[in-house]
Amino acid sequence: MEKIINLDSHQQRWENGNWSKEDLIAFEDDIISHWENGEIRGPIHLSNGNEEQLIKIFNKIGVEDWVFSTWRSHYHALLHGVEPSVLKQKILDGKSITIVDKECKFYSSAIVTGTLPIALGVAKGLKEQHSSDKVWVFLGDMAFETG
Repeated sequence: MEKIINLDSHQQRWENGNWSKEDLIAFEDDIISHWENGEIRGPIHLSNGNEEQLIKIFNKIGVEDWVFSTWRSHYHALLHGVEPSVLKQKILDGKSITIVDKECKFYSSAIVTGTLPIALGVAKGLKEQHSSDKVWVFLGDMAFETG
């Protein structure tokens, strides 16, 4: 039985910047149903189990700040303001592990530590411009293990 997720309610929460743990899990559950139905041809890496911690972190991240993530970036993208319907379409198009949204200042890569040098360059540029914007980088355990 296919689980139907009401993206309109997610869209409304996105517009209010008010994602709950349950909303994030429901988004990923919807993606899982599309994967199980064979509608996603590319690889996907799902988030799970750190919703509350990420919500707390993203409450500190400004809308003008940059966020760089790994191939497991769906929660990061949603919490930083990538529109749910846009994110879902990118995932359905097979781009789950390389989500980029320039308007939201969000960038992810499937290359282990691939975002780190880009994030450092953006941070240096912001510093040279005397900007108060910040750069946030999320790295996974594989990046930690490989140095």
